[in-house]
Amino acid sequence: MGKELYTAKQFIDAIPGTGGIVSTIADRVGCKWHTARKYIEEYPTIKEVYNEEIERVIDLAEGVLIQNIQIAARQAKAGRDVDTADVKWFLSRKAKSRGYVERQEVTGAEGGAVTVRWDDENND
Repeated sequence: MGKELYTAKQFIDAIPGTGGIVSTIADRVGCKWHTARKYIEEYPTIKEVYNEEIERVIDLAEGVLIQNIQIAARQAKAGRDVDTADVKWFLSRKAKSRGYVERQEVTGAEGGAVTVRWDDENND
């Protein structure tokens, strides 16, 4: 990579609390977006901290989603109108095995490739 202008520690210290937003990390380090992205991709220690930050935010988002579903369930039990958007989203991603899908996926046996046989004979 040539002469390094920044240290891995600068990036590692800058990542927590950013939600994985590269421009925020770059601002904290004092570099350009492309530089931050390059360091994240090329240094395993930085990438690990970056990925941990992303996973932390995903966990937070999932927590909010579950809270919204619980609120909707209480509202439905009380006979009130319920916003089902979060419930539908959750089921379409986490309950595919129960038939909650937005699209059908076609695969071969045990998720393998679909085999297509082409018969060129004209059997009129």
